Amino acid sequence: MDLFKKCAFTVEQVKKAQEFGIYPYFTPIESAQDHRVKIDGKEFIMIGSNGYLGLAADPRMKEAAIKAVEKYGSTCSGSRFLNGTLDIHVKLEKDLAEFYEKDGAIIFSTGFQTNLGIISALGGKDDLLIIDRQDHASIIDGCRLSFADVKKYRHNDMEDLERILKTLPEDRGKLIIVDGVFSMEGDLANLPEIVRLKEKYKCRLLVDDAHGVGVHGEKGQGTCEHFGVLDRVDLLMGTFSKAFASLGGFVVGDKDVITHIKHRARALIFSASMIPASVASAQMALNIIKTEPERRKRLWAVARRMLKGFRDIGLDTGDSATPVIPIIIGEDEHCFAFWKKLIASGIFANPVISPATPPGRALIRTSYMSTHTDEDIEIILEAFAHCAEEFGLKK
Repeated sequence: MDLFKKCAFTVEQVKKAQEFGIYPYFTPIESAQDHRVKIDGKEFIMIGSNGYLGLAADPRMKEAAIKAVEKYGSTCSGSRFLNGTLDIHVKLEKDLAEFYEKDGAIIFSTGFQTNLGIISALGGKDDLLIIDRQDHASIIDGCRLSFADVKKYRHNDMEDLERILKTLPEDRGKLIIVDGVFSMEGDLANLPEIVRLKEKYKCRLLVDDAHGVGVHGEKGQGTCEHFGVLDRVDLLMGTFSKAFASLGGFVVGDKDVITHIKHRARALIFSASMIPASVASAQMALNIIKTEPERRKRLWAVARRMLKGFRDIGLDTGDSATPVIPIIIGEDEHCFAFWKKLIASGIFANPVISPATPPGRALIRTSYMSTHTDEDIEIILEAFAHCAEEFGLKK
């Protein structure tokens, strides 16, 4: 049998979606990822980006990246383990550890690689990994790359988590891994209860706070700060591709654990290091996060107004408590049709269908930036109100 035969099915599905005008993926954007973007020469309001603080178009970010390229060149041409460590890598790691009040940090080239590296380096054949069923794909793949046994608990169900923990033998290493913010529906992990359970059952805890860092907490330290448990979380992972408006990932924690990850994570050792432009822009973003809390205040003002507006329309926003706000549509085909109407109205959002969501729970994933204007908000809500009326989604 020809290995490539399976590709024909995918190609046929893509062609059909394109013919019906409901193919939403790989759309070329012709401008910076700000609150408004250009596509095919037309302006769209962007509510599908994870650039929560609106830093991608900030002149300081651009200048930092340009200066780094001028000094260090376009790339490091090697891995961190060998020739690819620059002084700016070390400086960023030191500043991240200090910011998160931990004594060690390591940065990776992408956020996805970060989880692959951490989990596969720590999870051995005698260990147990306990994950939420809605954890990010990078966590799931990291578990697959480890030799550990994996246990899954029902989404945000603390009784189910404790049920599993009760059954686990005391003589095996145990790591709970959870998203701080669940990226599809914008709900928060119950970190206070997870921390209590990890201490009760002598586990370690890794929090993937990709969508929380820079957004939650008075200082922008993320969901762990928001819940007041930062000092009780063993490892905190984050990415630079969202609020930091760069590319890469990091993990902070005890220096001995970080040293182990640095010397055992294949995703770090066998991958080229984070490029100078990305390091410099991430460093600038960290400085802005620390010194400009007004960006977070504006972001939350926008998010609260959007959440209230959607609910006033009668739309189902699930359990969102973040600037990620889902609009639950239902069936996949209705979701694509809803998305197409939004595009026609000049709104760029993301349709999410099964298997990324449970069957019958397709949604429009919307997310917001501190740079969204009051005019943007009014246009978005008006467009959603028209679509909700047309599709009979008002409660």
